[in-house]
Amino acid sequence: MDTTPQQSRTDHNVWAAIFADDPLALRAWLVGIGFEEGIVVPDEDGVSIHHSELLWPEGGRVMVSTRDTKEQEWEGVGRVSLYVVTADPAAVHERAVAAGATITRPLKNESDYESRGFSCTDPEGNHWSFGTYAG
Repeated sequence: MDTTPQQSRTDHNVWAAIFADDPLALRAWLVGIGFEEGIVVPDEDGVSIHHSELLWPEGGRVMVSTRDTKEQEWEGVGRVSLYVVTADPAAVHERAVAAGATITRPLKNESDYESRGFSCTDPEGNHWSFGTYAG
């Protein structure tokens, strides 16, 4: 198996799926830190969210749905850790603080690799890192 990193490639996006106890609140928090509204598909009960998408302005999406313990093979929420590439982590940091994020790693320049970024948790306990490192 060739483990040599590819120097030239076209990246496609990975869409993370996040299941939440309060997906509307999580969507509002994500919009508050800079994600853009995408589609919302309500569940048959008219209350739960079957599927929804939020778009990162610099590329990529996240999907947010209501946690359904009947269909999921795992328990609980707040089990995901995501990294989002951004050209302006200071602006995202400012919006995250304003949205009430718990900052778990302060905004800083990394000494081991060329990146500036920070980490935080959302209201559901998911871990988010934002930085300039794009691979």
